[in-house]
Amino acid sequence: MSFLHELPVTELIASYGYLAIFFVIMLESAGIPMPGETILISSAVYAGSTGNLNIVLIVSAAAAAAIIGDNLGYWVGRRWGMPLLLKHGHMIALDHGRLKLGQYLFREHGGAIVFFGRFTAMLRAYAAVLAGVNKLDARRFMIWNGLGGVAWASIMGFGAYFCGRSIEHIVGPVGLALLAFVIFGGLALWLFMKRHEQRLLVKAEAAIPGPLTA
Repeated sequence: MSFLHELPVTELIASYGYLAIFFVIMLESAGIPMPGETILISSAVYAGSTGNLNIVLIVSAAAAAAIIGDNLGYWVGRRWGMPLLLKHGHMIALDHGRLKLGQYLFREHGGAIVFFGRFTAMLRAYAAVLAGVNKLDARRFMIWNGLGGVAWASIMGFGAYFCGRSIEHIVGPVGLALLAFVIFGGLALWLFMKRHEQRLLVKAEAAIPGPLTA
């Protein structure tokens, strides 16, 4: 599907409309790197400036695609993710203790990770898969996933629509600001984890005693 990145997003929207919006966002949400947020914002601006698409249908398609795609990613991660990581995780510095720590963090904060992950480029494609790998309760996942998908599609879609063409002038700076926020936030989280890793590992072991199983 990498060929989609080489096509102009506007051409995709003009040619395939709601289907393009739905499938690109669904694939991204399922864990395949795709320009999901770009196609949502671009289609909303396109609807506002040309009137050729209905913004309510755009937001509905985006929300449905996000929710369905995340559910696919969640169940794939839940079914096949942990066996792979238990077998090969040490190759990417994910030993048994850190895998257990991931499960502990998702148990404690999984809803927030799923919800806010929808709004960050680095997590949007992988939060659902990670939720599945880390055995986040399915009902809890579905609630937060549904809320996150609707909130993300509505805020980004209607926001871009009402801003109209002016969004083109602010997407770049806003994107850079969000990227900086994610980078510094990720760095702060990494420093916190390194500083408190042993304490958190002990808490994770107490909360999830015994060996992890596939």
